[in-house]
Amino acid sequence: MDIKLPYSREGMMLHLDETLDYEILESSIQSMPKSQKTEDEIVLEAMASPVGSPRLSELAVGKQKVTIICSDHTRPVPSKHIIPFMLKEIREGNPKADITLLIATGFHRATTKEELVHKFGSEIVEKETIVIHDSRDMGHMVSLGTLPSGAPLLINGIAAQADLLVSEGFIETHFFAGFSGGRKSVLPGVSSQATVLGNHCSAFIDSPYSRTGILEQNPIHKDMIAASRMAKLAYIVNVVIDADKKVVYATAGDAEKAHEAGCGYLRQYCQVVPKKQADIAVSTNGGYPLDQNMYQSVKGMTAAEAALKDGGIIIMVANCGDGHGGEGFYQALKGCESPAALMDEILKVPQEETKPDQWEYQIQSRILMHHKVIYVMCGKYRKMAEEMGFETADDVNAALKMALEEKGRDAHIAVIPDGVSVMVVPK
Repeated sequence: MDIKLPYSREGMMLHLDETLDYEILESSIQSMPKSQKTEDEIVLEAMASPVGSPRLSELAVGKQKVTIICSDHTRPVPSKHIIPFMLKEIREGNPKADITLLIATGFHRATTKEELVHKFGSEIVEKETIVIHDSRDMGHMVSLGTLPSGAPLLINGIAAQADLLVSEGFIETHFFAGFSGGRKSVLPGVSSQATVLGNHCSAFIDSPYSRTGILEQNPIHKDMIAASRMAKLAYIVNVVIDADKKVVYATAGDAEKAHEAGCGYLRQYCQVVPKKQADIAVSTNGGYPLDQNMYQSVKGMTAAEAALKDGGIIIMVANCGDGHGGEGFYQALKGCESPAALMDEILKVPQEETKPDQWEYQIQSRILMHHKVIYVMCGKYRKMAEEMGFETADDVNAALKMALEEKGRDAHIAVIPDGVSVMVVPK
């Protein structure tokens, strides 16, 4: 059997000999009933019947400063099918509204103009006011108080001082926040470095509830919800996309209620239960743009982690053409005595001293403490990956051969074509 795995923009073919013991773990989004509606029609229908909220045009009445929080270049949000309609509705309610599109970079690098054009189209980029959030620029932050965790909530002043704050986004499983979308547009989206670090502290990441698909009792989600309320996020338009990055579902309305509806919808399609625990798990980060670096690729690795026996082997198929993706992430793994020693060090870090990238190398350490990881990535950064404690291979078939030599031909293999789109629930 041949399976084309997402890898960069091109994909990579995995060959599975029929004599092998394997199963495919993937979401059933592709098999949901096909709508005859276009992507635009799906979004417009959701906006016409908002969940727990008046229509956006009604909310905009009398609101002068309106801020739309938009996802950045690292998220495959189909903004061309969302933002034009949000702008139109706002102006229907108040033609003179002063609208700003605030790019929620969170802790990521700034979005380039080329990426903005790709995301929104040239007309919106040329005509609308667009501001790119910088979490490290404290001169543009406004304090809104203290979060339940004790961390300070400082967010971009353009969001804090808006008469109406709304956002776009998309909902997918998230490896420690449970699901993306909704409240994440505020925290980490437009929050300060101090706020993001406090929310991503070692104690929260270590919680057994800070996992894919879990919202209840998740301390990270609890802080994010509080931040959303304190910022007065009034309305969202969130979508669910398929493997081709096409809109298949949309939810709009109240920031919490609409998000809950979207998460409930997605859960029924993304949750998978393996037949048995695997010896080898092959995963990806969904291809471009999510597999541009190793930092982001930890996400897809957690799906493999959930499918494996202790001591199993992960084959991570991610191009990582931008390298490690975080200097702190790289240095921590390169310089550690062992993953276990690094974990001990991380867990001793107080919330207020959380370091940039700490959460990512904490989760990566957790994985490496229990599993060997073989990276299938671009040749340019393979040596760097090996310095960080990973093995590497030329392609996925070579990696599978390496894993089978260690685990034996009778090993059970779990293939997860898109590790960021599934919620693996161990049997």
